[in-house]
Amino acid sequence: MKLHPPVPGGPCWAELGTSDPAAARRFYARVFGWRHVPDPHRQTGGYSVARLGDTAVAGLTPRYRPGQPVAWEVAFTVRDAESAARQVTAAGGRVERGPVDVFGAGRFTVAEDPSGAVFQLWQPGTFPGAGDFDVPGALGWVELLTREPERAADFYATVFGWSVDLARRSPRWSIGGADFGGVVAMDEKFPHEVPAHWLPYFAVADVDLAAAGAVAGGGTVLMDPASQPGGPRIAVLRDAQGAVFGVHRAGGQW
Repeated sequence: MKLHPPVPGGPCWAELGTSDPAAARRFYARVFGWRHVPDPHRQTGGYSVARLGDTAVAGLTPRYRPGQPVAWEVAFTVRDAESAARQVTAAGGRVERGPVDVFGAGRFTVAEDPSGAVFQLWQPGTFPGAGDFDVPGALGWVELLTREPERAADFYATVFGWSVDLARRSPRWSIGGADFGGVVAMDEKFPHEVPAHWLPYFAVADVDLAAAGAVAGGGTVLMDPASQPGGPRIAVLRDAQGAVFGVHRAGGQW
C-alpha cells in the first residue's frame, strides 16, 4: 500500500465486528501480537483499539447493527461525511448507518456498494486512522471481491476518484498512480451465499507462521500460504468466530 499516511479516498482503518470480542482479542494477539486497549466511552459497547506498541492499527467491536455478519470492514478517508454519503447514494450504493459523530474523533458512515460489498467512510476529527501501514501487524493491502467488477469500478471512481484497469491480470485500485488494493472477480468457485466483500490484508514477517498461529488459535486456513507470481507471499485465514482476512509478507511488492 503506497498511501500512508491516509489520504482522502484512501484506506485508513480496518474494523472487526465480532460475536465474541474477548475471544477475538486473544486470537489476534496470538497472530499479530496486538495489544488491545478498551475504549473508555460506555456508549461504544465494548469497542477496543488494537495497538502495536503505542500505535493504533485496527478496531474490534461487538456487532452493532441487525443482521451484521461477523466480518472485517475497511474504512476510507473522506473530507466531508455528508457529501460522501450523498455521492454513495447517487452512484447507486446505499448508506446503512450514519454519518454519526464519534466523540470528536471523527464522523463515521457504513455504506454498501451496488454489488453488495459493505465499507466505511471516515471523516477524521482528532483521529486520522491507523498510525502505521505495511509493517508486521498493520494493514497493508485491501481487496474487493465482487461479481460485478465493472459496476464496482464505476461506483468507486465516482465516489472516491479511484482508477483501475480491469483488463489487467490482477487489477489494482489506485489514487494518483499510487496502488493500495485490488479487485477479484468472483466466479463459480465462490459459493453463492458468499456476498461481495472487502478483504483486508495485514502484513506479517512470516506468512506460514501467521497461518500456523491462526490454526493454533482456533482459526482456519482458507487459502494456503503461496508466493504470487511477481507479488508477495500471501494466505487467507478465518478467525475462530468466522471473520475472513488475509496476510502478506511485509515489504513484498504487489
